[in-house]
Amino acid sequence: MEEGWIDSIEALRSHYAMPSEMVKKKQLDKLDTYASQFIALCPFALLATTDSSGGVDCSPRGDSPGFMQILNERQLLLPDRPGNNRLDSLENVIRCSAVGLLLLIPGFAECLRINGHARISVAPALLEKCAHEGKPPRSVIVIDVAEVYFHCSKAITRSGLWSAESQVRREVMPSLGRILMAQTAPGTAESEIQQIESQIAERVRTQLY
Repeated sequence: MEEGWIDSIEALRSHYAMPSEMVKKKQLDKLDTYASQFIALCPFALLATTDSSGGVDCSPRGDSPGFMQILNERQLLLPDRPGNNRLDSLENVIRCSAVGLLLLIPGFAECLRINGHARISVAPALLEKCAHEGKPPRSVIVIDVAEVYFHCSKAITRSGLWSAESQVRREVMPSLGRILMAQTAPGTAESEIQQIESQIAERVRTQLY
């Protein structure tokens, strides 16, 4: 193999220091008081899934703080709100149940990682438990928790993710509507682009739930 690549666990471990005992022991197999408190404060998570051939996907999930419901110390409910209906994550869950969650709280430099196995439920009791102002989700992802641990603040601190100085003006890039038209229908008339942009804005305004 070309020089410079790491292609074995042994080579990888020889390149990095071993984790401390605390870092190894912090991984739990259930939701404790602190993980539960973090989940109750969390408005945003990233859901990682994989298919049966090893293809991976990562999808954003967001709602008001506490939108993920703790069923018990080993089960977490993640509502599936209206989206684009690609269903990448849900199809992957059916093909391969392994999932990973990364939970973020605005202003917190630490994050929470949860790994486990998922199933999809449309049981009325679970839909009602995850309803928002009387509107139930289309389905609920039930996650059987296998690993839970807090991740340190280095990555978010380096990125300055929550600092006002790090905020990027949206106008430095084209709008989503313009990007989609350029990618899928080059040469679309300006009037049609503006119509698409209006439709996107309307869906965000009226179809969050």
